[in-house]
Amino acid sequence: MSTTTIRLSDELKARVARAAERAGTTSHSFIVEAIAAKTEEEERRTEFHALGEARYAEFLRTGKSIPWDEARKYLLELAEGKPAKRPIARKLKR
Repeated sequence: MSTTTIRLSDELKARVARAAERAGTTSHSFIVEAIAAKTEEEERRTEFHALGEARYAEFLRTGKSIPWDEARKYLLELAEGKPAKRPIARKLKR
């Protein structure tokens, strides 16, 4: 494990100390957990954008899509715990 030095303003250092105390941990652990959480958030955002780009590229390649009303109905049924038939992508009329 390596060591990294960070410079915090006195105000931020005090805020971190108070937050860590409330969380029942040390300032060090609080900072490490915050860095890990921010890193995971950015990794998820990157994956989300990559998935969106891949799906858009597939749409451009095939021209197939699912109308919003069908997709919405499917998602609502899933959210309500109902059995839902997955809609099939197709070329839509313009």
